[in-house]
Amino acid sequence: VQLVESGGGLVQPGGSLRLSCAAFGFTVSDAAVSWARQAPGKGLEWVSGIDSLGTTNYAESAKGRFTISRDNAKNTVYLQMSGLSPEDTAVYYCILGANLKRMLMKGQGIQVTVSS
Repeated sequence: VQLVESGGGLVQPGGSLRLSCAAFGFTVSDAAVSWARQAPGKGLEWVSGIDSLGTTNYAESAKGRFTISRDNAKNTVYLQMSGLSPEDTAVYYCILGANLKRMLMKGQGIQVTVSS
Protein backbone atom coordinates (compact mmCIF):
# COMPACT_ATOMS: atom_id res chain seq x y z
CA VAL A 1 0.00 0.00 0.00
CA GLN A 2 1.38 3.37 -0.98
CA LEU A 3 0.23 6.98 -1.20
CA VAL A 4 2.11 9.38 -3.44
CA GLU A 5 1.45 13.12 -3.23
CA SER A 6 2.16 15.62 -5.97
CA GLY A 7 1.27 19.16 -6.97
CA GLY A 8 2.84 21.16 -4.19
CA GLY A 9 5.04 24.18 -4.59
CA LEU A 10 5.26 27.92 -4.09
CA VAL A 11 2.17 30.05 -4.57
CA GLN A 12 1.39 33.69 -3.85
CA PRO A 13 -1.18 34.69 -1.22
CA GLY A 14 -4.66 34.45 -2.64
CA GLY A 15 -3.57 31.86 -5.16
CA SER A 16 -4.69 28.31 -5.80
CA LEU A 17 -3.07 24.92 -5.91
CA ARG A 18 -4.28 21.38 -6.48
CA LEU A 19 -2.68 18.50 -4.65
CA SER A 20 -2.96 14.95 -5.92
CA CYS A 21 -2.71 11.70 -4.00
CA ALA A 22 -2.20 8.62 -6.14
CA ALA A 23 -3.05 5.42 -4.31
CA PHE A 24 -1.43 2.06 -4.90
CA GLY A 25 -2.41 -1.24 -3.39
CA PHE A 26 -5.98 -0.32 -2.55
CA THR A 27 -9.00 1.31 -4.19
CA VAL A 28 -9.78 4.84 -3.06
CA SER A 29 -13.50 4.37 -3.64
CA ASP A 30 -13.47 1.56 -1.05
CA ALA A 31 -11.70 3.57 1.62
CA ALA A 32 -11.61 6.79 3.58
CA VAL A 33 -8.79 9.06 2.49
CA SER A 34 -7.84 12.32 4.14
CA TRP A 35 -5.45 15.21 3.82
CA ALA A 36 -3.51 16.54 6.78
CA ARG A 37 -0.77 19.12 7.12
CA GLN A 38 2.08 20.00 9.41
CA ALA A 39 3.25 23.58 9.63
CA PRO A 40 6.76 24.37 10.84
CA GLY A 41 7.02 23.81 14.57
CA LYS A 42 3.46 22.51 14.85
CA GLY A 43 1.75 19.14 15.05
CA LEU A 44 -0.12 17.26 12.38
CA GLU A 45 -3.47 18.88 11.59
CA TRP A 46 -6.30 17.07 9.80
CA VAL A 47 -7.62 19.16 6.91
CA SER A 48 -10.21 17.20 4.94
CA GLY A 49 -11.45 13.72 4.22
CA ILE A 50 -13.60 11.76 1.81
CA ASP A 51 -15.14 8.41 2.68
CA SER A 52 -16.14 5.41 0.58
CA LEU A 53 -19.59 6.90 0.01
CA GLY A 54 -18.09 10.12 -1.26
CA THR A 55 -19.06 12.09 1.81
CA THR A 56 -16.65 14.93 2.41
CA ASN A 57 -15.62 16.69 5.61
CA TYR A 58 -13.48 19.71 6.28
CA ALA A 59 -11.67 21.33 9.15
CA GLU A 60 -12.90 24.83 9.95
CA SER A 61 -9.71 26.25 8.51
CA ALA A 62 -10.47 24.60 5.16
CA LYS A 63 -14.20 25.17 4.81
CA GLY A 64 -15.09 27.37 1.87
CA ARG A 65 -11.55 27.36 0.51
CA PHE A 66 -10.55 23.73 0.00
CA THR A 67 -12.35 21.01 -1.91
CA ILE A 68 -11.55 17.31 -1.68
CA SER A 69 -12.52 14.99 -4.50
CA ARG A 70 -11.49 11.75 -6.12
CA ASP A 71 -11.17 10.22 -9.55
CA ASN A 72 -12.00 6.53 -9.27
CA ALA A 73 -10.64 5.76 -12.73
CA LYS A 74 -7.26 7.22 -11.75
CA ASN A 75 -7.47 5.93 -8.18
CA THR A 76 -6.48 9.39 -7.05
CA VAL A 77 -7.72 11.83 -4.43
CA TYR A 78 -7.34 15.56 -4.92
CA LEU A 79 -7.29 18.60 -2.69
CA GLN A 80 -8.13 21.80 -4.51
CA MET A 81 -7.01 24.77 -2.46
CA SER A 82 -7.91 28.38 -3.13
CA GLY A 83 -7.63 31.65 -1.25
CA LEU A 84 -4.33 30.48 0.14
CA SER A 85 -2.60 32.47 2.87
CA PRO A 86 0.84 32.19 4.50
CA GLU A 87 -0.86 30.32 7.34
CA ASP A 88 -1.49 27.47 4.90
CA THR A 89 2.23 26.92 4.48
CA ALA A 90 2.94 23.35 5.56
CA VAL A 91 3.90 19.89 4.48
CA TYR A 92 0.70 18.26 3.26
CA TYR A 93 0.16 14.54 3.72
CA CYS A 94 -2.27 12.15 2.14
CA ILE A 95 -3.64 9.76 4.73
CA LEU A 96 -5.39 6.42 4.53
CA GLY A 97 -8.07 6.85 7.12
CA ALA A 98 -10.97 9.11 8.00
CA ASN A 99 -8.99 11.18 10.49
CA LEU A 100 -5.76 11.20 12.46
CA LYS A 101 -7.03 8.74 15.08
CA ARG A 102 -7.93 6.28 12.35
CA MET A 103 -4.80 6.88 10.30
CA LEU A 104 -3.43 3.63 8.89
CA MET A 105 -0.64 5.18 6.92
CA LYS A 106 0.41 8.42 5.28
CA GLY A 107 2.34 9.45 2.22
CA GLN A 108 5.77 11.02 2.17
CA GLY A 109 4.31 14.52 2.20
CA ILE A 110 4.66 17.46 -0.11
CA GLN A 111 5.61 21.04 0.63
CA VAL A 112 3.19 23.91 0.05
CA THR A 113 4.59 27.38 0.57
CA VAL A 114 2.42 30.48 0.38
CA SER A 115 4.54 33.57 0.08
CA SER A 116 4.90 36.72 -1.95
